[in-house]
Amino acid sequence: MWGRMKVSGAIAWNATKGWVRPRFLLALVAGILVVGTGIYLDQQAEGINEQRLRSSVQDQISLIRARLEGSINANIQLVRGLVSTISTEPDLNQERFAALAANLFEEDGQLRSVAAAPDLVVSMTYPLEGNERAIGLDYRSAGAQSNSVFRARDTGELVLSGPVSLVQGGRGFVARFPVFVHDGADVRFWGIVSAVIDIERMYTQGGLLDPDLAIDISITDRSVASNSLPPFFGTALTDNPVTAEIILPPGRWEIAAVPKTGWHRDPLEVWLLRLAVVIGGALILLPIGLAGRISKDRQRHLQELTQREIELEAISRRLGLALDSLQIGVWDMDMETNEFLWDDRMNEIYGLPKNGFRGYESWRERVHPDDIDRAEEQFVQGIRDGGFVAVYRLCWTDGQQRTIKSVATVYADAQGNRKILGVNWDITADMALHDELTTANALTEARNVELEAARVNIEHNSLHDSLTGLPNRRYLDEMLTRNACGGFGGTRSIALLHIDLDRFKQINDTLGHAAGDAMLVHASGVLRENSGPNDFVPRVGGDEFVVLTSAVEGELHLGMLAEKIVKQMRQPVKYEGHDVRFGVSIGIAAAEGEEIDVKRLLINADIALYRAKGRGRNRFEFFSEELQAEVVRTKRVADEILSGLERNEFVAWFQPQFDAHTLEVVGVEALARWQHPTEGIKAPDAFLPIAEELNVVATVDRLILEQTLAAVARWDAMGLNVPRASVNVSLRRLHDEDLIKGLRQLAIEPGRMSFELVESIYLDENDSIVSWNIDQIKELGIDVEIDDFGTGYASIVSLQKLRPTRLKIDRQLVNPILVDHGQRQLLASIVDIGKSMGIEVVAEGVETMEHAAILRDLGCDILQGYAFSRPLSSEKLEEFLRAKAWKQAS
Repeated sequence: MWGRMKVSGAIAWNATKGWVRPRFLLALVAGILVVGTGIYLDQQAEGINEQRLRSSVQDQISLIRARLEGSINANIQLVRGLVSTISTEPDLNQERFAALAANLFEEDGQLRSVAAAPDLVVSMTYPLEGNERAIGLDYRSAGAQSNSVFRARDTGELVLSGPVSLVQGGRGFVARFPVFVHDGADVRFWGIVSAVIDIERMYTQGGLLDPDLAIDISITDRSVASNSLPPFFGTALTDNPVTAEIILPPGRWEIAAVPKTGWHRDPLEVWLLRLAVVIGGALILLPIGLAGRISKDRQRHLQELTQREIELEAISRRLGLALDSLQIGVWDMDMETNEFLWDDRMNEIYGLPKNGFRGYESWRERVHPDDIDRAEEQFVQGIRDGGFVAVYRLCWTDGQQRTIKSVATVYADAQGNRKILGVNWDITADMALHDELTTANALTEARNVELEAARVNIEHNSLHDSLTGLPNRRYLDEMLTRNACGGFGGTRSIALLHIDLDRFKQINDTLGHAAGDAMLVHASGVLRENSGPNDFVPRVGGDEFVVLTSAVEGELHLGMLAEKIVKQMRQPVKYEGHDVRFGVSIGIAAAEGEEIDVKRLLINADIALYRAKGRGRNRFEFFSEELQAEVVRTKRVADEILSGLERNEFVAWFQPQFDAHTLEVVGVEALARWQHPTEGIKAPDAFLPIAEELNVVATVDRLILEQTLAAVARWDAMGLNVPRASVNVSLRRLHDEDLIKGLRQLAIEPGRMSFELVESIYLDENDSIVSWNIDQIKELGIDVEIDDFGTGYASIVSLQKLRPTRLKIDRQLVNPILVDHGQRQLLASIVDIGKSMGIEVVAEGVETMEHAAILRDLGCDILQGYAFSRPLSSEKLEEFLRAKAWKQAS
């Protein structure tokens, strides 16, 4: 034993002595690596910091660039509309120019003023106040401004210059727009339109004057060939600035920026990193130094640990088995003598009486016959492998079956004898629980599959139309939102075809909703067939569909796609023996860019669809700037109509009606006129279509009626003989359930008022409200006349049903009777029909006295037209009646 300790001590001493030199060498190498790593990390941190700063600066100038580019382009687009108007009205004056230019300043924009210079001399400006000094400026002698003016004139293109000093004071950017006028086939230069963009507002809205801006910025005009121009905003930046281009219609600007604090890192951050490297190096080197000291102690305790490990192994094995013995049976087998040792728990597990184990035979008798071969094979294999784990069943004498788990290991005792030490425990309850859990898990998985299928089905139904199987409006909204940034299919562009079926309501009304559903399914098939594999085709309404595609191939491709859809939809469809026909109207809108306003895209496509329907259906229309301008104009007129109603700008004018034989005044027709504050008197065709869309025609009718009643009362007081006045009544007003109540409050004198109705009003026999209102109007003593007779669908039956007091023959039938004998006979037949039914006949559109004579001879009772008088204001009519001017004309 002593010799063994000497040898171990020598080994420890040699190991310790041999460790000295490698330990210091390792410390030196580690120190070099720490220093090198610190230098590398410092350089990497410097590079990463600069990349981060450049990325941040790039993000900031990109936002500023987008704001400047958007605002300047928006201002230029506003002024282009004014330039287009001037090219069509070259003789406009300051008042007309101010009225047009005022539209450009309705919103809080950046335009400061707009000036027009016919023949290069400023003669018109808006606003005039504050810009009077600009009037009379001759650009040919305007110094620095002349160059940009001549360039715009010679190139025919927009020129943006600035900042420049303005004649009216201050500085600004000036956009010069050349104006050319078409004189027949020739084009001549008219002059220049100059728009001043306020520098301060543009810089403020662009974010350049933000006090919290963390970067220094300069902006340089790069539109010209020379790159030596100094920045017009900020100072030249030389410290490797980040740059971006601002693309403008007349050229480009370059924006450059650097951080106000420079590109270098914060000194505190630098020294914190270096301190971390020092600490890390210390953490690496200190363990190396400590390792040597620990190694000495390790050698000293090595022999003690070896002996104790042998003792600890035996103790740990017995202790572990002892701890588990409360629930586990323990057995032992000597592989040399084949002697088994079982504890009482083993007998209990195998259903044997105490000390009932007789060796291998007892074990074999209890193991289930179906498991015996497998268990023996595992036992033999475990002896070869040094241990095993086996699960098998036992059969007790009372018929019970138990499942046990057996774990064994092969070891050698202190004397070197090989033995097997094993444990058994009853897992019958665990197996039953496992089976239950397996069954429950299978059921859970099955239910999860059902739930997932239900979820997928619900999600599909929520995003698809149940009739056609196409995506629905919700899916379209999600798809548009998903493609708002980046465009459709990654093309940076989106095209949207809004499709509406024509005559679909008639199909439902005549053949039933089943036929309508069949047509919708057919339409969806046509759209699928004509759309590309990557296109998105949803049904967004009752008979409305959308095709979402890419606009990268341009309007020609989109037009061909729409034309194919229109052509195929017009083909007849067989349904229960019927040839069902319908068509489609299509509105097309497209947009491109990094970010697309999908809501505006939908609105634009809807506007184009509305135009397609208005132009006759079965066609397609593209959304355009002109269409947008028309929408804006319609919106403006609509707003003016509503304002005009508030300001009582709608007034009654009157056209006299005359007895065909005596030429005495027998009445007047009240006509609606719009007394526009800037454009003068406007006839109904200038405002009536928009008023109908606004649902205010009934309001206009009511105003004209009230003014007419007041005028009749005034004429009676003046002694003027106007026996009767007629006013037009719209269908919407006849639908008013409170119409009769309002008429009763007006206390209309019977026989003094007549309501003119167009033919289409009284043809709807199913409209009970209209029929009741007409009957009540007659009971109030108000005559009913049929206006524009002969241009609609009136029949003898409808005339008998309505029994009007008069019918008015439309001017389209009156005008040709001078030269068309057949037309004269047709008009005579209408007169005969009226006479036979006791209805007075009024002829309107009497242009000449020759017309008057023929109409009188044909039997017309009343005449109305320019041959006697044009429509007059109330005051002019009073003068006309006093002077009896119509008798001089006759």
